[in-house]
Amino acid sequence: MRYRSRVTAPAAALIGTAAVLAGGNPAYAGAKTDDGPAPETAPEAAPETLGDPVFPALGNDGYRVDAYHLDFSYDASTALVDATATLELRTTQALTRFSLDALGLDIRAVLVDGRPAIFEQVDEKLRITPALPLPARARAAVCVTYTADPRRALAHTAWVPTADGFAICPQPDSAHTVFPCNDHPSDKADFTFRITVPAALRAVASGSLVCTEDLAGDRTAYTYRSRSPIATELVQITVGDYVVKERRGPYGLPLRDVVPTARAEALEPALALTPGLVEWIEARLGAYPFETYGLLPCNSDDPSAFDFTGLETQTLTLYKPNYLLQAEPKIGSHMMHELVHSYFGNSVSPATWADLWLNEGHADFYGLLYRYERGWADSLGLTTFEARMKDTYARGDQWRKSSGPVAAPNAVDLFDSQRYLGGVLVLYALRQLIGEDAFHAVERAFLARHRNSSASTQDYIAIASHTCGQDVSGFLRDWLYGTTTPRMPGHPDWTVTPVTPSLTAPRRQSGARPHENSATL
Repeated sequence: MRYRSRVTAPAAALIGTAAVLAGGNPAYAGAKTDDGPAPETAPEAAPETLGDPVFPALGNDGYRVDAYHLDFSYDASTALVDATATLELRTTQALTRFSLDALGLDIRAVLVDGRPAIFEQVDEKLRITPALPLPARARAAVCVTYTADPRRALAHTAWVPTADGFAICPQPDSAHTVFPCNDHPSDKADFTFRITVPAALRAVASGSLVCTEDLAGDRTAYTYRSRSPIATELVQITVGDYVVKERRGPYGLPLRDVVPTARAEALEPALALTPGLVEWIEARLGAYPFETYGLLPCNSDDPSAFDFTGLETQTLTLYKPNYLLQAEPKIGSHMMHELVHSYFGNSVSPATWADLWLNEGHADFYGLLYRYERGWADSLGLTTFEARMKDTYARGDQWRKSSGPVAAPNAVDLFDSQRYLGGVLVLYALRQLIGEDAFHAVERAFLARHRNSSASTQDYIAIASHTCGQDVSGFLRDWLYGTTTPRMPGHPDWTVTPVTPSLTAPRRQSGARPHENSATL
């Protein structure tokens, strides 16, 4: 049974998103448009940044990527990956030189429209000088041939090496350790993956399987294609001794789990929860936005393999397998958290990393609702949403001191509790102000307007004001950017614990980034 066909956001909505982002944030994060003639300008080198407020060196300007075609060949004897990445670009200005993000890749050759190009690797940039300058509003094919070592020690990496292959964990800024790219969530693109592996192994990637080839030398090539654009930080590519387990979700949605063969039976109770999770969230946020969904319990027990329990790589959520061996009350809430990211974070990606609260706040909001509906106590022993919000409200000024306002993170505190539970508190306050029905209308309007694109905090504020019929911009800005916690609508008795040096340290500027701050764990 075929599932729902892809729904594409109206062009006017995407153009509106681009205008808001370009005018409201120094990190331009536009939708792909081709409107209007390009001005006559002399070719120049493109800027090597998109000006992200959290990762200012990330991304590159002067072009946008329409599609990536990744061709990987995995050698089990060396554990190396020989790869070719072909990028379909569209220039936004005339270029003599442009850059891709790349780190830890042994690059052998670069072609631009079939012609050899001069290239150099500097820090985390691959600078490319094509044989001929590229005119503005032109389309170009860039082909990069390279080798990658998933076990290479780098300052940061997306590679998760396993005994029988690898998975990848790109969030937030490490996709370019796997393939050269414009590594920013605002520049989403279509993806095709062709992964060649020994016949005894299985290769899987984001999207749907479209072709399997039996090759000489007892090798197999698997080709996957995405129906919807993917942000680079959400790509998944995995190789290992896997079995693919398929089942049907609501309305015939194809569900696909990629499970280590030796653990398939033990993990089945967790995998069997997914249809019910999808049904619950579709009743609140609408039809699941992609062609398939499933879990990838990575075949590794290494506690340092990656620093979060689950990661919402598009159509295939990455998990640590031992976590999923627990009983449903221990895992169901977080499984909902990761599923919600298919809507907030994947279908609608953040315009900049300062907008991360839109991802994590929403994922925790619905994950906690799911938990409390079932009477499962949380990590604090609380069993109602209101009780958890009252506890969180009391911590508000402490978190604003130690982690900044909800929508103003830095690279160190990006994944602090302020983006998760602090984001939930903002959404709860909005629901308290406008009512439950209006709140649900805002959520669906935001998802519909910015589907398959990127959106900013300002976009959410604008949608909220337009949809609920009152100007809530000042209210939301106080909650999102204020240095003190506003009064909670409907709860005049709630109080904020005063900040004292014994309660909170100054905002951190260096150190490890924690990722385990979801209240659904």
